[in-house]
Amino acid sequence: MARLRPAAQRLPAFGVAAALQWLALLLLLVAMAGLQITSLYGGIATGLAVLTALKLWEARSLAERRLVSLLQLVCIGLVAAQRPELAASLLQLAVTLLALAGLLALELGEGLGWRVLLRRSLQVVAAALPVALVLFLLVPRLAPFSTLPLARGAAAVVGLSEQLDPGGIAELAAVDAPAARVAFATGQPPPAQERYWRVLVHDRFDGRRWNRSAPPPLPRGDARELPGAPVALAGSTQLWVAAPSRIEALPWGGGGRPLGRELLLDPRGELLVRAPSDQRRVYGIADPQAASFWRTRPPSGADLALPLGSNPRLEALGASWARLPTPQQRLQAARDWFAAGGFSYTLQPGTLPDRAPFDAFLFERREGFCGHYASSLAALLRAAGVPARVVSGYHGGRWVMPLGGEGYLDLRQSDAHAWTELWLPDQGWVGVDPSSWIAPPGQSQPRRGSWGLADWLRQQWWGLDIAWTRVWLGFDRDSQQSLLRRLLGPLLPWLGPVLLLAIAVALAGSLSLMRWLQARSQGDPARRQLEQLLGLLARHDLVPEPGETLRRFAARVEERLPQLAPELQAFATLYQCQRFVPVGAGGAPAVSLRQLRRQRRALGRRLRRLSSGAAVGKAG
Repeated sequence: MARLRPAAQRLPAFGVAAALQWLALLLLLVAMAGLQITSLYGGIATGLAVLTALKLWEARSLAERRLVSLLQLVCIGLVAAQRPELAASLLQLAVTLLALAGLLALELGEGLGWRVLLRRSLQVVAAALPVALVLFLLVPRLAPFSTLPLARGAAAVVGLSEQLDPGGIAELAAVDAPAARVAFATGQPPPAQERYWRVLVHDRFDGRRWNRSAPPPLPRGDARELPGAPVALAGSTQLWVAAPSRIEALPWGGGGRPLGRELLLDPRGELLVRAPSDQRRVYGIADPQAASFWRTRPPSGADLALPLGSNPRLEALGASWARLPTPQQRLQAARDWFAAGGFSYTLQPGTLPDRAPFDAFLFERREGFCGHYASSLAALLRAAGVPARVVSGYHGGRWVMPLGGEGYLDLRQSDAHAWTELWLPDQGWVGVDPSSWIAPPGQSQPRRGSWGLADWLRQQWWGLDIAWTRVWLGFDRDSQQSLLRRLLGPLLPWLGPVLLLAIAVALAGSLSLMRWLQARSQGDPARRQLEQLLGLLARHDLVPEPGETLRRFAARVEERLPQLAPELQAFATLYQCQRFVPVGAGGAPAVSLRQLRRQRRALGRRLRRLSSGAAVGKAG
């Protein structure tokens, strides 16, 4: 147990190092925001962060400070494994840089400033990139932490409900929170009339509410693949990024082949996922126009179940259509009846009575929203002897074209919608939207609020996030296997020795890069500015002679290129002042290195302009 000490005894014995470690801890806590602490790995990361804070509070020796930096790096590694999205990754990088800078301050002493420490920390990260790249490409990838059995926890967030009450969707539709984003390989969304994204199937009716049957148990341990050959997520036709949700079902179009080992396709057409409810879900759909097996799965007796007597007038109306010979004719009869019934679409229909609620809706009030019409039609079709159920999900979406990156469809919770599915023997399960019989397209959903600057900036960021997801997170196990087969071919069984060799080469490259970076950061910085300028002049055959001073060399250059005289004289003056004028009372040089660097760059730009034919012509 950590032993706390009074604040007066915790004097900043490590100065900059302590400040960097505290700042790293603060950002670490920010990076952990939203992490599900009830899951195993979220709990470990949280507990480790608490221990790190306590250790930092009481640390007084160099060894304890080193341990704090190590704990911070381990913590951020655990967080990175659970939060791979773009914004979280950038924050994790910042924490890593600060933790490394704190460690460098401990090892290199207190003489270095923040900027130098952060720059060297960035150099360490850059030097580690070759090894990281080898490990990323060649080490067999594990399933995402979120799919591991112990990684799952319980949390409640906004989303669709497993129970469809004709008042529930109206309440949900008032929420404009993000639901999902989807990018298409074609760069264009499907036509508006085809934008029905199914999520939940409600197949049990109690006379007032439509409920969802319990989904099949998801496989534990190593996730089960969906039918079909594995395809890289990066090559999917549709790339989905769904917001965290308390339910395990994901939005999708109902066709094609879902991609992802953590996915499971339910026989009713629900796409299920094993992931904590506080994390977003990333998945792909290949060949979305292809028919999926659930559409031709024959109905059961439960798809005709209707609690008799719960809505007697509805049951009588549906039974009257049962005399028609085909399901298509019964569906047409229902459509004609709705069209002639004087129904209207509204998001404020009021509550329905507990007794015979759909009788009250169909024969008295005649106004409602998608939940009323989808639920009523499904019940009427069951009464007419046609297997039917209700599907809830999203309809429409707004197409967003960010300034950089590819376009995507933005789905909000306000796009929540419900429609009916019925069984036609020659077609399988077919979706019907009775709301479209009542309200023109586009008017059956609430209006979104006007978009401001913050919303526009968020959409641009989401565009970058989509690109990040496709390129970085899309490199899953299937993508890695495909790459290894292409790279190694028949040598694939020798992956182990190849991996060791690649790591050795990458380490050599990292060490060489570190030495080069250290050499750049060492020595006389003013001298480096002079050498860089001499390098530019050497390209024009202007090289100092042995024993020639800077002033004499500058004068010789001015004879050949008089246009450079002002900048060259200024640089020579600044250089001599920086080198030879005594420092001031505060320890600062009379001429800063930044002034010298700025003048060298200005001289370089002037020299490049003179090198162009037009500039030389003017000079002549």
